[in-house]
Amino acid sequence: MSTIFKIYRGFFKPLNISFLGPEGTFTHQAALRKFGNKCNFISAKTVEDIFKEVEKERVDYGVVPIENSMEGVVTYTIDMFLESNLKITSEILLEIHHYLLSKESSIKKIKKIYSHPQALAQCRKWLLSNLENVELIETESTTSAVKKAKKMKNTGAIGSEISSTIYKLPILVEKIEDFTENITRFLVIGNDSPKMTGKDKTSIIFSIKDKVGALYDSLYPFKEKGINLTRLESRPSKKRAWDYVFFVDFIGHKDEDKVQSALEELEKNCVFLKVLGSYPLENKEK
Repeated sequence: MSTIFKIYRGFFKPLNISFLGPEGTFTHQAALRKFGNKCNFISAKTVEDIFKEVEKERVDYGVVPIENSMEGVVTYTIDMFLESNLKITSEILLEIHHYLLSKESSIKKIKKIYSHPQALAQCRKWLLSNLENVELIETESTTSAVKKAKKMKNTGAIGSEISSTIYKLPILVEKIEDFTENITRFLVIGNDSPKMTGKDKTSIIFSIKDKVGALYDSLYPFKEKGINLTRLESRPSKKRAWDYVFFVDFIGHKDEDKVQSALEELEKNCVFLKVLGSYPLENKEK
């Protein structure tokens, strides 16, 4: 585990972890991988609910999705950081595998398949090749799809391996995703700030003054000081038309001298700047 979490708030009191539910989702799977099974995992309906639970200290940490290598950034998670003072304390990189679950013994018996729109999209080629005439029905989550398929004949669900175990619906076909490099990145949010490890990443949000070359001028100090930017994403500020904020990840810790210097230069060109957190850099799950 890359960050030292306070596994026990007291000698025998486990952490409470909020995740985007219900149980069996990939966010649940990511939370289990990061914290182990000794914690209390509490399902939340929305990313906003997770932020609120952590802010009100009803839970110790929250786990939220931030980006997928196939589908891109999760915009509503970025938007929540604009309103919140919570810190990013860790990241989780999880390889996403999709499974066809059904109580039927053969895919030839399946007439309908339920799943979340993203899961259906990420398995489209496989579905066209193997179940071309099957009806595809979208659900709010892969877990709700599994629950539906468990109750109905001639149906299947695309879901996670953990959902098969939790809801006792057999796996009919393994790893049906179209692309093997399908990775979702999750963030752990909390109220503490991890110390520097030497292999860290920092996330920031800022908005810039409306003038020619403002974005170039803002980011140039990072190039000048040899700081590698790993993500740059723009989002409407929702305050004025055509006004944007920028979400940036870069390698380094906010307490490093060169990072502090770059942030000071950046702030000169900003309307506002918020450091969301510095946290250990995680390698892709093996």
